[in-house]
Amino acid sequence: AVQVKNTLARTPGFIQLTVVRELGQPSLVIDVDRDRIARYGINVADVQLLIQTAIAGTEATRVLEGFRRFGLVVRLTPAVRQTAQDFRNLLVSAPNGQKIPLAQLAHISSETGPVEIARENGQRRISVEVNVRGRDVGGFVEQAQAAAAHDIQLPPGYILQWGGLWEHLESGRDRLMIVVPVTFLLIFMLLFATFHSAWIAALVFTGVPFTVTGGILTLLLRGMPFSMSAGVGFIAVSGVAVLNGLVLVAFVGQFRRRGEPLETAVYQATLIRLRPVLMTAAVASLGFLPMALSTSAGVEVQRPLATVVIGGIVTSTFLTLLVLPAVYPWFARLQSTNPRLIRTMDTIN
Repeated sequence: AVQVKNTLARTPGFIQLTVVRELGQPSLVIDVDRDRIARYGINVADVQLLIQTAIAGTEATRVLEGFRRFGLVVRLTPAVRQTAQDFRNLLVSAPNGQKIPLAQLAHISSETGPVEIARENGQRRISVEVNVRGRDVGGFVEQAQAAAAHDIQLPPGYILQWGGLWEHLESGRDRLMIVVPVTFLLIFMLLFATFHSAWIAALVFTGVPFTVTGGILTLLLRGMPFSMSAGVGFIAVSGVAVLNGLVLVAFVGQFRRRGEPLETAVYQATLIRLRPVLMTAAVASLGFLPMALSTSAGVEVQRPLATVVIGGIVTSTFLTLLVLPAVYPWFARLQSTNPRLIRTMDTIN
């Protein structure tokens, strides 16, 4: 444990590095001399009963108060049982009525014993506790693990495990690696069910990479690591980006049904949807701004989530209004070479 503590002390970003204390608890050791008590005809149980009565107390009788009964416990006052000398002067009664000091019947000494003996899964355990400040927990633990693997040679039977917040972060990260792709797949499937075309669904889905890019850039600019709350923010803001692209494609289809040329339909749809899209982005961004700038308790959860949402909405809004209208005519021009796409575009328009 001391070696691990020294390794963590060389890793930047630690505060309050401590090793759980196992030794240091003062203990009074009373070792009964069986040969001596045999000379006086005293049993070990008699000596143990005296010690128990002096320290913890022994029930001498019971007190009745109406229908209630209370045990009357007799023990020494704290003032006369503080040191080992106090116990040496205790008198043990022999069968013949003689009173013998406990010091003549036992070896009494003060020693330092264990504070606690922690176990987990049937094995002894000692903990090294450390708090991290100024950097992400994942990066700190990964650097500490590399240093521990290089500097510490564990004896046979010893196991080094890393837990705490880092363990929760790892389990949450593993879940996000499943939840995020599944969420994006469900969004794509919903778009496919709406347009009955993988090409058009991919066209609307281009807002998701724009959102992810903005969220990552915002985290980098603010010096924040990826966390579970940031992953939730990516999922939340992706829905807004897809919705903007869906509405824009639908408006282009409305203008084309009126007989407008392709370029005019794209231009008019983008121009009309510009104000609602910007208002949606402004409301969402301003709503999360207090969370992004918060310094109160819980900022480690609020700030990454708000930062990802604000950055993702800003980039997805501008890139959707610029890239999607530019790409849409390219899909329309493929009608002359792809009959299946012609039927799909006609259905949308």
